[in-house]
Amino acid sequence: MRLVQLTHHKERLVALVDGEALHPLPEYHSIYQLAFTAIRGERTIPDIVHDAKANSALSYDAVYEGSSPWRLLPSFDHPEDSAHLTVSGTGLTHKASAENRAAMHKNETAVVTDSMRMYQLGMEGGHPAQGKIGVRPEWFYKGDGSVLRAHGEELVAPPYGDDGGEEPEIAGIYVIDLDGQPFRVGLTVGNEFADHVMERKNYLYLAPSKLRECSIGPELWVDCEPFSDIDGTVTIERQKETVWKAKIYSGENNMCHSVANLEHHHFKYALHRRPGDAHIHFFGADAFSFGDNVRLQDGDVMEISFPAFGRPLRNTLRISGDQDQFVRVKRLD
Repeated sequence: MRLVQLTHHKERLVALVDGEALHPLPEYHSIYQLAFTAIRGERTIPDIVHDAKANSALSYDAVYEGSSPWRLLPSFDHPEDSAHLTVSGTGLTHKASAENRAAMHKNETAVVTDSMRMYQLGMEGGHPAQGKIGVRPEWFYKGDGSVLRAHGEELVAPPYGDDGGEEPEIAGIYVIDLDGQPFRVGLTVGNEFADHVMERKNYLYLAPSKLRECSIGPELWVDCEPFSDIDGTVTIERQKETVWKAKIYSGENNMCHSVANLEHHHFKYALHRRPGDAHIHFFGADAFSFGDNVRLQDGDVMEISFPAFGRPLRNTLRISGDQDQFVRVKRLD
């Protein structure tokens, strides 16, 4: 079952994807609301959707292409307070991206880079037995809900950055109930947009290189089990011509950490189990254009397609033309 979030002026709704049709759920304005309804009623989301969907339908083609008065929102958000949504991720979960990171940080004296060591640790201990704690993965923070963008929206490389590039990933979507228990709502396609030029200068710049906008959607896959082998493609288009394209693979059979291990190491922190909060956690990329020495340009379109997750996620890169401005902090003494 796949869902989308839509908006029209100040109105919002959730809709069920049914081929080329979108069936609204008139009672639900966000997937966040839908998730908490399921928790309170001790029901599953598919059961609620089955009962709540309308017979009427919107044209998915029109919404997806931007010709409908309804437009796509990110496939999940916090509808009331973006500060109560944490966006984070784990890198070095897929071999190809670990090799790309290793190449970025390699020097003549290093036999094995820190990036490859982290990947190897995952290979050795990232898939523990059910209910057991595995090796600690890498972890990074991207921002709160204000960094989220939807399918069709621009992703902006800011004036204080060095670059902007796609990171094609799957992300887990979570809410925390009123008792502090995490619940996984589903999975979604994401572009964990980052600044690879900044990171390549020094791997200690990884943290600020991740503080960028990102996109998720257009669809949220609620009952994505098993999450074992997921294949897709990532494409870079420039002036409607393909300048780079690659096959990408995800799912637990292609990752050095199980999803349960990533989830444990994220939610073991009490501050990540604050009642009412929501979380989006990226599971890592398999390949990205920067690893093939492709530098994106203003106006390039980044397309990420995992067919099992529905329609592709497309975003245009916009390189800010603003000048970097000094931020002065005022004093209160």
